[in-house]
Amino acid sequence: MTTVRYAPSPTGRLHLGNARPALLNWFFARSHSGTYILRMDDTDTARSTREFADGIERDLAWLGIVPDALVRQSERTALYETAKLKLIESGRLYPAYETEDELDRRRKRARAMGKPPIYDRAALRLTAEDRARLEGEGRKPHWRFKLDGKPVHFTDLIKGEQTVNTASMSDPVLVREDGSFLYTLPSVVDDIDLGITHVIRGEDHVSNTGTQIEIFEALGGKVPFFAHHNLLTDAEGQGFSKRLGSLSLSDLREQGYESLAVAEMAALTGTSLPIEPYESLDAIASRLELSMISHGSARFDPAELDSLNARILHAMPYELARPRLEELGLASEPLWLANRQNLNRFSDIQEWSKLISGPVVPIIEPEDREFIDLARDMLPAEPWDEATWILWTNALKERTGRKGKSLFLPLRMALTGRHDGPELKALLPLLGRRVCQDRLS
Repeated sequence: MTTVRYAPSPTGRLHLGNARPALLNWFFARSHSGTYILRMDDTDTARSTREFADGIERDLAWLGIVPDALVRQSERTALYETAKLKLIESGRLYPAYETEDELDRRRKRARAMGKPPIYDRAALRLTAEDRARLEGEGRKPHWRFKLDGKPVHFTDLIKGEQTVNTASMSDPVLVREDGSFLYTLPSVVDDIDLGITHVIRGEDHVSNTGTQIEIFEALGGKVPFFAHHNLLTDAEGQGFSKRLGSLSLSDLREQGYESLAVAEMAALTGTSLPIEPYESLDAIASRLELSMISHGSARFDPAELDSLNARILHAMPYELARPRLEELGLASEPLWLANRQNLNRFSDIQEWSKLISGPVVPIIEPEDREFIDLARDMLPAEPWDEATWILWTNALKERTGRKGKSLFLPLRMALTGRHDGPELKALLPLLGRRVCQDRLS
């Protein structure tokens, strides 16, 4: 069975940039009848908080993502310890004792000599006596994974054939001096244990993939398929920061954006699938394929989000809007259908509803006073429907010779107090004859 995972670190709020892999994994799982696992990468105890983790779950639920399972790395350390011992026993994980200052001096020296600033594996030359002496001085080891130093080849489901030359990389540190684990080892261990078949993530992880494939093989695990997507950037081409909260999902929600609009912009920017109103996330999942993701940049345009949000509202059927309208005390299908084309945010419906229920100050220009009086006297008898507007204005046109803007705008301004707004053919039946008479007076 297809199994994917979304693995955020709960060290900040979700923003558009890290919502992208959450959604792309969701679409892939849905289109393949697969399993979607939310994995909290919370091994960084200094920065990870349950508050941020809970916020991630709320944000995903708002987008429409309900994981099939939730795991927390902080509750799985026994698995990582077992994997650590296995790698030590096989000679692939070795202790190193250099301080950060010592490593920095070595890197600078290597650059000065025209050499790549990679770790020189000095720790592998330490004897048991050397290690005992260093530990006697109070040093604790960090643990490095010994790379094969051979090219690692894999087929990326988005980028195609890839090669990572691990000979040009430092042996990565997998375990810190305090015994805590860095991202790489727990990620591989969890992918093996949870049966992850596809790893879909940002292209900034391509270079990590060679290392991780070697760890998969060293642990005897099945290597999953990898797909590295382009990263979403802001209008200036800069990445988003979850710790700064730039375009965070919670802020976008507070600003009244539709979750579907946010999801589309996060996932479909930088793909060949059109950004347009879809019925649901499932409708997108049935259309989007990994091959549609561009190899180029994916630049977010705030104006496009505003436009898409409005278009989604303009096309929203009453049945979908009704629960939210009920919360506002505005559960009326004619009201919704008359006003939805004017909405930029859902909450705008409250303001537009005042054209019907609230006090309106009619605008009647002196030169239109006689025409408005005639229009009041020629109001058709009830009951009214959308055809009433056409009958009424046709009669006024024939009587006065007015047409176009000179006919319609004075009526709109007198009835609504505005130059713009809903189509009057839909608004007229909601107002009723008595209200229209009062406003035309």
